[in-house]
Amino acid sequence: MRCPVCGDVEDKVIDSRTSEDGRSIKRRRACISCGGRFTTFERIEELSLVVVKRSGHKELFDRSKIAAGIRSALKNRPVDDEEIDALAADVEDALRSEGAEVSSQQVGKLVLDHLRDLDEVGYLRFASVYKGFADVKDFEREFSYLSKDTEPKKPRS
Repeated sequence: MRCPVCGDVEDKVIDSRTSEDGRSIKRRRACISCGGRFTTFERIEELSLVVVKRSGHKELFDRSKIAAGIRSALKNRPVDDEEIDALAADVEDALRSEGAEVSSQQVGKLVLDHLRDLDEVGYLRFASVYKGFADVKDFEREFSYLSKDTEPKKPRS
């Protein structure tokens, strides 16, 4: 690691601790040459995760898109940003365990599964867009599934 003060590559680690819920290691370092202190983060370099859309088009997974969709569904709900970010991270971790390519349906289903446990109103909002609800009966059907704790309606193709 190159010192940001003097550019020397010799340093020593003063302190190490996990960060981002164990997803990285934060290290406090001191340059041996000039005594300057700086912080580094170590993360696992993960392979690219590709999402295959319904049209067959492929794009790189973007956690911020998941978080934005969840935030939209949870607007004005009593859920804070940390919970939303954690949910998006959990969805990404689950998808990575599935392999290098996942379908957009897998992504949507995982988000719904996690939202169901976090906030039922947010779940219904997300489901209405994801599953393409056409009328009030779709909401009623999904609500009845929520209250019965059975399988929700399958998304439209």
